[in-house]
Amino acid sequence: MKFLDTSGTPAPQSVLYHRFIVDLATGAVRAEDVPCANLEDVLGGFGRSFQLLEGLDIDSAYDPRNPLIVNTGLLTGTEVMTGLRTYFSAYSPLKCSNQGLPAAMWSAGSGKFGCKMKWAGTDEVIFENRSAKPVLAVIQESDDGPRLTLKPAEHLLGKDTHSKIMALQADYPDAHFAAIGPAGEHYEQVYYGAVAMSTENQLKSGDDKCRFAGRGGMGSLMGYKNLIAIVAQSTDKLRPLTPAVRDLNREISRGAGSRKFRDERKGGLGGTWANYLPLQKAYILPENNFRPKGHDLPERLFRQKLEEQFVIKDESCFRCGINCHKNLYERKADGSKGRFYAKIDFEPLDLLATNLGIHDAEQAWRLVALVDHLGMDSISCGTTVSYILDYNERHPDAPLFNGARFGDFEKVHELIEAIGKGELPDAGHGVKRLSEQLDEPGYAMQVKGLELPAYLPDTNPGYVWAIAGGHMSMATFLLLVLEGETSLDYWVKAITERGLYQIRDDLIGTCKFAGMNHESALQAIEGATGLKLTQEELLAAVRRAYLRGLKLERKQGYADADYTLPAQVFENPNPNLGTPHFITPEFFSALKTRVWEVFDKEIQAL
Repeated sequence: MKFLDTSGTPAPQSVLYHRFIVDLATGAVRAEDVPCANLEDVLGGFGRSFQLLEGLDIDSAYDPRNPLIVNTGLLTGTEVMTGLRTYFSAYSPLKCSNQGLPAAMWSAGSGKFGCKMKWAGTDEVIFENRSAKPVLAVIQESDDGPRLTLKPAEHLLGKDTHSKIMALQADYPDAHFAAIGPAGEHYEQVYYGAVAMSTENQLKSGDDKCRFAGRGGMGSLMGYKNLIAIVAQSTDKLRPLTPAVRDLNREISRGAGSRKFRDERKGGLGGTWANYLPLQKAYILPENNFRPKGHDLPERLFRQKLEEQFVIKDESCFRCGINCHKNLYERKADGSKGRFYAKIDFEPLDLLATNLGIHDAEQAWRLVALVDHLGMDSISCGTTVSYILDYNERHPDAPLFNGARFGDFEKVHELIEAIGKGELPDAGHGVKRLSEQLDEPGYAMQVKGLELPAYLPDTNPGYVWAIAGGHMSMATFLLLVLEGETSLDYWVKAITERGLYQIRDDLIGTCKFAGMNHESALQAIEGATGLKLTQEELLAAVRRAYLRGLKLERKQGYADADYTLPAQVFENPNPNLGTPHFITPEFFSALKTRVWEVFDKEIQAL
């Protein structure tokens, strides 16, 4: 980005971002420096891209007029720790209203791809239309400034995500990559294809350690556009740390904000995997399609139980001291580390194992690795498969697909592989469409067309107002466990005054695991860019971006009936849960009324 006014408080119009507009149908590439229209443009991420999507009338995600917007946040590629994020935005193939219209969506990933893109001089790329042949987009720095070229990509077809990335590394040194897997190539049959993003650890070790921009099917949209991968090639351009940024990074890596995600041996709480412990203690860990049984089988996948069987290493993204990755390796006879198996996070581990009735660690990591190789969103895939298993339990005489049941690893593996290869489109189109096709939507764990992450809807009415994934764009998913409040006043405030601000990081380019408070975020922005903002200005921009997401949902046909939880929550409360059943129809109706009283006025004022 270019700051024409370096006073520290420039008008947005004096801040320019560099973007390419690529017509995939003709191969034409246009470069331009664009003045920002408002603070959301300056901050970047989905705050900028949703403004573009707002001006488009799109009635099908697989329409050449639906652009794929790839951009970074203001802090991506800076010296601020976790400033690594890349955002993929579009009208989603997966998220849709009851009217069948696609919804605006973004998905984010870490690694080093966004840094390389920023260091090559590019803040944003808009891919328009679609290519007749498979192509590769290559972003590079040059003596004349950034350039983008399209190259043939037939040689990458059929490879899994990791193999694509390693093949690209051989051709493009000093680069990082965003690529789709087989699921994205079969975009007509799979709506939740993910974008795999390379990591330093992956390229140096040769192990399959991608990060993913998974939610909403952005990998499937890339497949539709015949855009198989994106390369960002540049020398590293890190500046020396200023004392202020150095102190901030120290706080991020060692302070209270990131404590949950750090290893216990470094004073942390063990990362997202550690969620197993408190959720299982209260019997609210999703099991057998979000229906906990009140028994102890899930404890077999506690990290402590696996330490003797595997080597588990806490590793990191580029230049990050949090070390949130929990990578699983073979344990050799002498106790040393052997071959890499899979990266274990809470969401994939639960939704691809415990929630499928699988409690064996060997089987769990194999399913996690399979979904990564195929390039699918583990949340959407796991939640859709758990619905299929539930349906088959309920209909033993007329099961779906291969008849897989809870706990049947071989058939579950076979089912997931078939989905990722495009052989089961009814499953690949997601749980909302499948459950409606079967006329049994009540136990389909989705809200507004997006499969739920691994937190029970019985504990979180805030899912309804999330705009891009239930736990990434509305921070209410753990509140019942942490604070135990069930009053109406509490939940209205949790949704309208607290939870929505989690999306701040999806503008500025930092990882949520940094745990920065708003004051630290302001310090990061000033330390890295010189831009001085007040907390009021920052939060106002974040709130406008969130409200624009709700406004875009309405534009795409979302009505009152879309804003609800799975019917099972109201009609068949689970007696095994160790938390109170408070989301009654009466409570939820009153909550909706009160929340919309707050948001409706602000949406109208946008």
